[in-house]
Amino acid sequence: MPHKTVAELLIERLMQWGVDTIFSLPGDGINGIYEVLRLNEKNIKVVQVRHEEAAAFAACAYAKFSGRLGVCLATSGPGGVHLLNGLYDAKFDGQPVLAITGHTFHDLIGTHYKQDLDLDKLFMDVAAYNERIMGPSHVHNVVDEAIKIALSQRTVVHINIPKDIQEWKMDGQRSVANTPAHSADIYKMSRPVPSQVELSTAAAVINHGKKVVILAGRGALDAREEILKLAAMTRGVVIKALLGKAVVPDDSPYTTGGIGLLGTAPSQDAMQECDTLIMVGTSFPYLEFYPKQGVRTVQIDIDSARIGLRHRVDAGLTGDCRETLRALLLLLEQRQDKSFLEKSQERMKKWNELLRAEGTCMDKPLKPQVVAYQLSSLIDNNCIICADTGVVTTWAARHILVRGDMQFSASGNLSSMANALPYAVGAAMANPGRQVICLCGDGGFSMLMCELATIAKYNLPVKIIIFKNNVFGMIKWEQIVFEGNPEYGLDLHPIDFAMFARSCGVAGFSLDDPAQAQAIIRKALGTTGPALIDAQIDPYEAPMPGHINSTQAWHFAEAMIRGEKDRWNIIKTVIRNKVRRIF
Repeated sequence: MPHKTVAELLIERLMQWGVDTIFSLPGDGINGIYEVLRLNEKNIKVVQVRHEEAAAFAACAYAKFSGRLGVCLATSGPGGVHLLNGLYDAKFDGQPVLAITGHTFHDLIGTHYKQDLDLDKLFMDVAAYNERIMGPSHVHNVVDEAIKIALSQRTVVHINIPKDIQEWKMDGQRSVANTPAHSADIYKMSRPVPSQVELSTAAAVINHGKKVVILAGRGALDAREEILKLAAMTRGVVIKALLGKAVVPDDSPYTTGGIGLLGTAPSQDAMQECDTLIMVGTSFPYLEFYPKQGVRTVQIDIDSARIGLRHRVDAGLTGDCRETLRALLLLLEQRQDKSFLEKSQERMKKWNELLRAEGTCMDKPLKPQVVAYQLSSLIDNNCIICADTGVVTTWAARHILVRGDMQFSASGNLSSMANALPYAVGAAMANPGRQVICLCGDGGFSMLMCELATIAKYNLPVKIIIFKNNVFGMIKWEQIVFEGNPEYGLDLHPIDFAMFARSCGVAGFSLDDPAQAQAIIRKALGTTGPALIDAQIDPYEAPMPGHINSTQAWHFAEAMIRGEKDRWNIIKTVIRNKVRRIF
């Protein structure tokens, strides 16, 4: 390959690694790469986004919903800067994403030239591997190392290429030490399993337990069968962290659903009453929702640094969750006593009755629970659900019930707003023809609403539901319940999102009547191509936790006393909901 340019060598190597999709916005700092992409458009698809932040979010979602490497490409200076939020989302949620950026001319770097922003330094924290390509003989070495690290460590990597170097041609010159073709485009996935001694220690802890809770996270997403066998063997209760929502179906008799502020009351009860905790592929961050420290704990995680991070551990198992569970199940005794499980099941029946009452409520203004509940029964059994961050996450976590081969994700540890719409782009590109459901608040949607044009451009089968209450809802309730302060600075100027959708060439629907919810949702889901529902919901509907503690109750009262402007509407709504929970 004596005459190939750096850009040609880059794209050729990416294709050899199986990359066929890149999320990007063009710019002069990557024009050399774009020309090669143009010449290879039959083999590698460039998905043009409207903002580089969306490119990184989409690459993260592509990795989440395909299990493959996500790739995003941005120009020098501001283009690279814009990638950062989406890349941190990938880093925090353990997704393999390769970011490629341009730079100014190599011999003008450091001379205050236009867009001379040192992205290598800027990306030092977000990227586990972060290198600038220095010439043609450097390309394969850097690309191979970057991709291997991204896949093996499930993390973000970054490659930077100055504008002029992209067009340098391979002339055969290389250092004596750089032996040609020594780097290979090969990655072999490892599924490690702990030793037999470690497995036996963990089995002894579990076999001794009488009230077992299994806390499953995203690391257990490919271990559904094993998690259900574990629950059956131990007569245990499966509780799911948000990113582990799809680990087991929500209609499984073993699960009580989610945990935390977005979770269920039966999950909180089971956590507080258990004597044994099995953590599988999770480092759920909210310590106050874990059992008391005296509860015996087994933790399984692929990352040894996560063992004992959140809770004291009696037996830690570093290994692949699915393979480790398979080995562990062989050592477990079948428990006969079902009393702990049955107690949780009875509580779950009552919880589901509450959800049903909330989801069929005909009160006006339209309740957000109605939108989510009606949607849940109508979506495909193998759809992909992308949830934004905010109050909408509560409605998604509780009222969208996972069944069949559904997949679900949100911005987990980063909890960034605006992720859902670009997530939907990445999910749809990774799974052509599959139904993608995008759940947004009006605050999060409006931050990257330009990406609706991306969805329209590629005619992606994405159905977007916007829970519009004209306020930054989650922050509102945080100010009131967590801080005891009246809300401030949160009102949003209303936008007609249905009209906006139609202006982008997307079918737009408006919903404000609970009696019309099912019909309008059904019509939107039946639309060929993308569709959007602008659901005007009750702004006073609070995302109540499964159980309210005394501190939360006091702060709520304090905020009302101190002059919360909507206090009477809020109090009226909360009292009505509390009565519904009692009766």
